[in-house]
Amino acid sequence: MLDRIRIVLIGTSHPGNIGATARAMHNMGLADLALVAPRCEPLTSESISRASGADHIVHAARLVATLEEAVADCTLAVGASARSRTLPWPMITPRTLGERLPQELSGPDSRVALVFGREDSGLSNTELQRCHAHVHIPTNPGFSSLNLAAAVQVLAYECRLASLEASSDEPAQDEEPQQPLASHEELEHYFAHLERTLVAIGFHDPALPRQLMARLRRFTLRARPERMELNILRGILSATEKCAATPGTDILEASAKERECRNGGTDSSASRSDSER
Repeated sequence: MLDRIRIVLIGTSHPGNIGATARAMHNMGLADLALVAPRCEPLTSESISRASGADHIVHAARLVATLEEAVADCTLAVGASARSRTLPWPMITPRTLGERLPQELSGPDSRVALVFGREDSGLSNTELQRCHAHVHIPTNPGFSSLNLAAAVQVLAYECRLASLEASSDEPAQDEEPQQPLASHEELEHYFAHLERTLVAIGFHDPALPRQLMARLRRFTLRARPERMELNILRGILSATEKCAATPGTDILEASAKERECRNGGTDSSASRSDSER
């Protein structure tokens, strides 16, 4: 389970914090580290020194330009946040996160990303909106500032506890097979498709966006759609786009043609409905 949990650091400015993060990860059995646009040289004598024997994680860390690249293959992304936001997002504690991990990682393609922001400003609102949920460490309200590596250590500890408990549990009997969840990359393609369609039908004006797409993003991420469910939604969007592009098109006729194209021939259910009418 632990090998499918990724620590993502965004815009880290001190190499020592990268090394200390690697040490915290190795203490708890984590090894997958991604660095998004670091503001320092990750591999330095300071980062190696602070890693204290976990420098192999620093050497193996993946450097990417954007958060989307870092979490593209993940089915759950959780952003660490200490601040309240204008648009509230699902908020969980580190303990709740740990309790969710066995279920979240039950599928063979499942992968979880724990996302941490900059030392001085944390994660931006845009970055947090790329996450399914936010995790808040309940620190002393009078002194809530945590060192980056210390925050990673708290969440990594909860991950290890969850892994140890899951390995000691009896395997569940007669459970429904877990359907694969949509990955972050698939969700981002869906959101782009959704916005494009809403613009095409005149429902969304990009010049006056307010918080429409952010609210739709929050709703969708909270629902945790499976890959098949997301494919259905994108099929609906494609049919809607075709209707919008062809004035006077009957929506039922367009949907039938869309199904026929997907099935590679005549849609039997549509034929039966026509004959029954």
